[in-house]
Amino acid sequence: MKRFLFLTWVCLLSCNAQKNLGKEIEGLVLLEQDGYSGVEAFETMEIRDTKSLNRFYSQINKTRKPGLPVPMIDFSKEMVLLVCLGEQQGQQSVQLYKTKETDAEIFVGVTLEAKGKDPLATQTPFYLYKMPLTDKTIVFQLVD
Repeated sequence: MKRFLFLTWVCLLSCNAQKNLGKEIEGLVLLEQDGYSGVEAFETMEIRDTKSLNRFYSQINKTRKPGLPVPMIDFSKEMVLLVCLGEQQGQQSVQLYKTKETDAEIFVGVTLEAKGKDPLATQTPFYLYKMPLTDKTIVFQLVD
């Protein structure tokens, strides 16, 4: 019985360790996600001003009537992280986490998890997050 409990405990710890790829990003909030961005290749971006956010929304709203509304962001207090997955078959979910932080940079890991595979559905999904404003540069790293 003791061996069983010990093995169970070890398995639980190892499973949690595999899921914990980095630290949670404090204040990170998913604002919007959609299956169409029009961006054909994987792309990430930090957005720090209204003009850049409006430029992205004008791109994704070219073929939408009515278009998606641009979220209201107070760029004096917050910034936006954008993850475009590029062309995908089926649905993906995205997870962002902090892998490392220096005096000048925050390294953000991006993991993708397949939700389902539909060979007929091709998407170019995007995920838009907001987080508290920082002076540090955001460096995105795609993690397999």
